[in-house]
Amino acid sequence: MSDEKATSPQGPALTEVAPAFVEMAHSIVWASVATVDRRGRPRSRILHPIWQWDGEELVGWVATGPTPTKRAHLEHSPFVSCNYWAPSQDTCVAECRASWRLDDETCTWLWELLASTPPPVGYDPSIIPVWEEPTQPEFAALRLEPWRLRVFPGSVLMGQGGDVLTWRER
Repeated sequence: MSDEKATSPQGPALTEVAPAFVEMAHSIVWASVATVDRRGRPRSRILHPIWQWDGEELVGWVATGPTPTKRAHLEHSPFVSCNYWAPSQDTCVAECRASWRLDDETCTWLWELLASTPPPVGYDPSIIPVWEEPTQPEFAALRLEPWRLRVFPGSVLMGQGGDVLTWRER
């Protein structure tokens, strides 16, 4: 197995890791996203993040229901782990600060972003039975700001070459 690629003493720059992360995450589409409850126990669910990389900052967005469980978990610990896996053994992980965006403007923006982005990353949010419009209380935007990224191509695991990339906020 290849060592993790280090382009500086601190590891690869975000400018190298973020595009590789977005490419892999968007090819896999669905992520297992974990939160932690008030007793320190993890809870995972499958979510559909969309990632935006502007060359300097990576931000993820999830359209989701602000359920009492999710709200309580993020109130206790405002962090999530987003883990992607594909049958090719490609994996990538984003460890993130998470924050709710419940205002109509942001929820409408995310709804329209998802509806206008080509599938499979984009989709029509109204396919979710309880979502008729972005301004209803059952629809929320969850903003994800990574503090750690890891991109692990299956080719590395299979001994076929490649690099594992890991970035961590300093």
